[in-house]
Amino acid sequence: MARPPVLSVALPSDTGRVLSIQSHTVQVFSLGLLWVCYSGCDNVCGKMKDGYVGNKSAVFPLQLLGFDVDPINSVQFSNHTGYPTFRGQVLNGSQLWDLIEGLAENDLLHYTHLLTGYIGSVSFLTTVLQVVDKLRSVNPDLVYVCDPVLGDEGKLYVPQDLISVYQQKVVPVATMLTPNQFEVELLTGLRITCEEDGLKACNALHSAGPRKVVITSALIEDKLLLIGSHKKAKEQPPEQFKIEIPKIPAYFTGTGDLTTALLLGWSNKYPDNLERAAELAVSSLQALLRRTVEDYKRAGFDPSTSSLEIRLIQSQDEIRRPQITCKAVKYS
Repeated sequence: MARPPVLSVALPSDTGRVLSIQSHTVQVFSLGLLWVCYSGCDNVCGKMKDGYVGNKSAVFPLQLLGFDVDPINSVQFSNHTGYPTFRGQVLNGSQLWDLIEGLAENDLLHYTHLLTGYIGSVSFLTTVLQVVDKLRSVNPDLVYVCDPVLGDEGKLYVPQDLISVYQQKVVPVATMLTPNQFEVELLTGLRITCEEDGLKACNALHSAGPRKVVITSALIEDKLLLIGSHKKAKEQPPEQFKIEIPKIPAYFTGTGDLTTALLLGWSNKYPDNLERAAELAVSSLQALLRRTVEDYKRAGFDPSTSSLEIRLIQSQDEIRRPQITCKAVKYS
């Protein structure tokens, strides 16, 4: 009897097929020990987050947007490390490569996109670089979307030696980079105190490799901004824009991972219009956060007092068909 084909390979989605290498926790309830500020800005106490974060935050929205998604969990814990106990596994580089080899042996490495988030060691990150090479040997047009999770608000979440690996090896092979303000400062060595600084940092990253750079959150002059930059051709200056992100007086988990997933999804639909993709991603996220706050209020809980789990499953319409409420403003 003939073995049936893998339909996601034989009849691939028109949208694409994503390999997502990120963290994962089983339990989605938050103790309020870990928090995320406003939107697109991850603030993590320690190395592990709980709830809809990592693959749990990225896979479902990408599927709603039409992608086939294969997740590899770099970390798989029962719950986050803020609880009294936790159990689970941390995948090392050789184990990651073993999974990739297994896929290769069965001709299953046909991916249009690679998505990576939190990575906690140099050895694992080095293996991720091998994965990029392996996937591009199968599909030279592979889009690599990298969220370089290093830290936030002056606090480093990973070993210091990861910074140089990102600078020298990861940034040059990424298609799209989605750092926050602190991370882009670490990657470029530039301090961002005004919008012009943000644009210069984007230009520095373009010269190192990625065509698309999105600073997902930058607090400048008391405004929370997303700053995007798309360098469509080497001989042309990049198209650059900003989106002012409404501040919501609450803390959330998983918004950074979700933002990057939404940027991947919408930039695939609008490959030559990063502004449009960012408008849809930010507007979708804002609608989801507003729903989250309203649902906590309906449940009789003050949303300003603790970390909130995003209402991901309940916000499917906001993910599939967002109304644009946050408009991009082009830089001249």
